[in-house]
Formats: sequence, structure tokens, C-alpha cells
Amino acid sequence: MKKITLSLLVCAAFSVAAIAQDNTAPDNTAKNKRDRSHDAQTSGDQSNKPEDIKRTAAIRKAVVADHSLSSTAKNIKIITVNETVTLRGPVKTAEEKTKIEQLAQSAAGDAKIDNQLEVKASE
Repeated sequence: MKKITLSLLVCAAFSVAAIAQDNTAPDNTAKNKRDRSHDAQTSGDQSNKPEDIKRTAAIRKAVVADHSLSSTAKNIKIITVNETVTLRGPVKTAEEKTKIEQLAQSAAGDAKIDNQLEVKASE
């Protein structure tokens, strides 16, 4: 019992020390401000109109089916409101950004595509 308690205390101490060393907090202030803007589409803005839901589903299906896209790219937000499709989120390359816009345009028919995808720099 004493060995287990001691092991847990040692692990906890190392965890606290590791957290204390990484004092660089991510700064998402600009993105948070942008997302609070009335102009920014979020998933809560998705229309419940059957044609908008069908359009969003068709785009999602096309994106997920494309095996050349990364899992990051497949997790973008697709929001359709009144025949305007907004694409938001990070992708790994400019090629993925272009590819997703092409897939969306193909699947969305005559809908307008607002491509707000962001190329995320490799870490």
C-alpha cells in the first residue's frame, strides 16, 4: 500500500512540474473575437430547411469520401443557410483548401460557396 501511495505522489509531482514548465498559454483571442462577430457562421446557424440540410449532407459525404484529405480537413464545419455554404476550420495545405471548395461546389449545385478555411501551419 505504501509503495502505491508513494508512486502516486511521485507521478503527481512530475505532472505538476511539467505543467509549471509549460507556461505558454495558447492565444485564441483573435479567433474568439471573430467567432463572436455577427458575420461569422457557426454550426448553430445551420438552417433547418430540407434543401439546406440535404446540401450540407451531400458536401460532408463528398469530403469524407475523399481519401486524399487529412482527418483535419474532414472535420471542417459546413454550414448552409439560404443556399449559401460556409466552409470553416483548419486544413493542412492550400491544396486541401482548394480541393474541399471544389468538392463543395460540385455537391452544392448552384449554391454560393464562402470558403473561410484556414491553412494551419505544421508544428
